[in-house]
Amino acid sequence: MANTNALSAYKETRIRTASQGQLILMLYDEAVKQLDSALALLALNMSGKKDPGRIETIGKAIVKAQDIFTELMVSLDFDQGGDIAKNLFALYTWFNKELLEAHMAQDLTRITVIRNMANELRGAWGEASAKTRAEGRPSEGLNIAG
Repeated sequence: MANTNALSAYKETRIRTASQGQLILMLYDEAVKQLDSALALLALNMSGKKDPGRIETIGKAIVKAQDIFTELMVSLDFDQGGDIAKNLFALYTWFNKELLEAHMAQDLTRITVIRNMANELRGAWGEASAKTRAEGRPSEGLNIAG
């Protein structure tokens, strides 16, 4: 129990002290992690080892990823982000719609596409964040759309 509390305190401190760019990266990391979990469980379910309990766990992982994309949507700054913010909003909306439909259809391919796209976006944010740090600018300058 003490380890759980220590881990929880560490995670909370990490989030509170993170820059905006780091927070965005954390959100993408968690979305990819949740989609990886859903994909692994879905693959197990489809491999002939049917387990109805997995369906609920898969659903929870997908909903967590959708919640993350929704959080990214509401954090967009349309005044500063312009077309980038609009495009990201449309993309996150599509992610959520596609994940809903993919979950209902138990479609590994569609979930994989979203997972890979989220991972690519994470990489782009990582590069932008690193460039911002290298230029000595505060991470808040990274707020082009999120």
